[in-house]
Amino acid sequence: MSGPERITLAMTGASGAQYGLRLLDCLVREDREVHFLISKAAQLVMATETDVVLPAKPQAMQAFLTEYTGAADGQIRVYGKEDWMSPVASGSGAPAAMVVVPCSTGTLSAIATGACNNLIERAADVTLKERRQLILVPREAPLSTIHLENMLKLSQMGAVILPAAPGFYHQPQTIDDLVDFVVARILNLLNIPQDMLPRWGEHHYGVDD
Repeated sequence: MSGPERITLAMTGASGAQYGLRLLDCLVREDREVHFLISKAAQLVMATETDVVLPAKPQAMQAFLTEYTGAADGQIRVYGKEDWMSPVASGSGAPAAMVVVPCSTGTLSAIATGACNNLIERAADVTLKERRQLILVPREAPLSTIHLENMLKLSQMGAVILPAAPGFYHQPQTIDDLVDFVVARILNLLNIPQDMLPRWGEHHYGVDD
């Protein structure tokens, strides 16, 4: 199996809930164990942008997402925002990689300053201090100087900033194609197999020789 076997997936309150849900589905299909975290703002955005309404309690949410994705029992583990005893809160138990998608600029700022006011921020802090893979997928426009400075700071710390900015050279036909473009880039960074988007050079994308 290539790529990490255990991954922390966090969703925060920026637009782009589809990216997080699609990534969750792909990770489940690739038999990865997913430690799932979501903010209240992200739940509101999800209910606005999709037809998915998550239960409020972590245990009920875990059951819902397990059924929603067809995951095996225990493959998805959901934790509340103050579950400080969860594996993701400690360097000795956290997965080898973490993705925050979508990543709000508020969460971006909190991670950049080491705020650790909730489990999402703490999990990201652990990922950075343990020198593990942290991928942040912001969706904001335009970007202020504060946003850009936080992104630069996090990039210098070792995080990867992957804006939710789909390309068009694969000639997308649907919104799902645009979502898959970004999710495929995340999976490539995690070194997890994906068949949604050919790697550059594997297909000419309609360009003449």
